[in-house]
Amino acid sequence: MSVQEALPFPEPDGSPVLPPVAAEPALELRGVTVRYGSVPALDRVSLRLVPGTVTCLLGENGAGKSTVVQVVSGVRRHDEGELLVEGRPVLLRRPRQARARGIATIFQDLAVVPLMPVWRNFWLGDEPTRGVWPFRRIDLDAARDGATRALERVGLAGLAVNQPAAALQQGQRHSLAVARAVHFGARVLVVDEPAAPLTVAQHALVLRTVVAARDAGVAVLFVTSLPTYAHLVGDRFVLLAGGRVAADLTREDVDVEGLTQLMSGGEALATLTAELRRGR
Repeated sequence: MSVQEALPFPEPDGSPVLPPVAAEPALELRGVTVRYGSVPALDRVSLRLVPGTVTCLLGENGAGKSTVVQVVSGVRRHDEGELLVEGRPVLLRRPRQARARGIATIFQDLAVVPLMPVWRNFWLGDEPTRGVWPFRRIDLDAARDGATRALERVGLAGLAVNQPAAALQQGQRHSLAVARAVHFGARVLVVDEPAAPLTVAQHALVLRTVVAARDAGVAVLFVTSLPTYAHLVGDRFVLLAGGRVAADLTREDVDVEGLTQLMSGGEALATLTAELRRGR
């Protein structure tokens, strides 16, 4: 089965059925610059993440994708420009502040506790309880059932939640992290592509969770270097080259072949973007 066959795309032409989208972005970068010494890792980057849409951030290694992830997740402060959450400028100094504002980031090196069961990794200290102090204890049935239902909503039906997390494949670990973020009310979800190589089936799992988050009304930033997979789920495509936005396109602007060509276009990206926009 191909990735496209595994995704919930019922349209005959293979295009996704997109939900209505809000006009106001949940998160926005305006002219953000990040420097390491005198070298700009990001140079006046602007980006809008709208609820109910998937924005794909693409680029070669060193293009600045990881720095964008660090800025929006509170790992790295930006030096110039503005970061706005629901229209209000914020300065995120640590990841906890980003999470408090509804920004959940799924990093490449997924943090799971290998010897803990899947359901414990899902709750991670927020387990449902029953009883009163000092007799309060974890409600095991509610915790297991809740984790099972949340995983089903992102396409992991039938997963044994009592097995240790170490038994999960990389794609399943990504789905677990996304399911947890959506369950706990994330409004912005940043999905950084896994560092480990994935099979086609595992890629399908990751992409299904991206679609599930979008359908739940979350603003998704999907960070990848694979244009083929990006075009399957993306509503908008932002391409970085040398720390700058070289292209900002919608599905109507570019097909998968054109997106693949843009990925190898280097400095020609900005020129081609301008030509596409003039031709609308």
